[in-house]
Amino acid sequence: MFAVTILAALSMTVVQDPGMSHRGAMVMGFDQEKTAHHFRLYDDGGAIEVGVKDGADAADRDAIRLHLPHIAMLFGEGNFDAPMLVHDSTNVPGTKVMAARRDAIRYEYADTPTGGRVSITTTDPEALAAVHAFLRYQIAEHKTGDPTVPQKR
Repeated sequence: MFAVTILAALSMTVVQDPGMSHRGAMVMGFDQEKTAHHFRLYDDGGAIEVGVKDGADAADRDAIRLHLPHIAMLFGEGNFDAPMLVHDSTNVPGTKVMAARRDAIRYEYADTPTGGRVSITTTDPEALAAVHAFLRYQIAEHKTGDPTVPQKR
């Protein structure tokens, strides 16, 4: 099983819930302490970015590159079980609408130098609000410090 979880930005030191960190590592397959996760809100959706903190960490980088395409596929199918497992919750904001409006949302994976990114785009206002709710929840839950106001892509 795979999931999306968010840790602190590279420049931040944040104490994360040890249970969530453990669940995230089990679900995603890479070391949560050696990676940085970010959520971006854009005027047409958002992005989930995960990268290694140490550029020489090929094992975790490769694990990220296995995990994120799978997440993009699951989310595209309307399957949000992975975030539910990581957060130990059946009510992650936005996911019910994102699942119902899955045909109006596009998830596209791309490698980055340190890991990968899932870009999320939509022109559907209801889906867009749900995507933003989902990303804001991740930012708050994991204390990433990422902006919560949508930016231009």
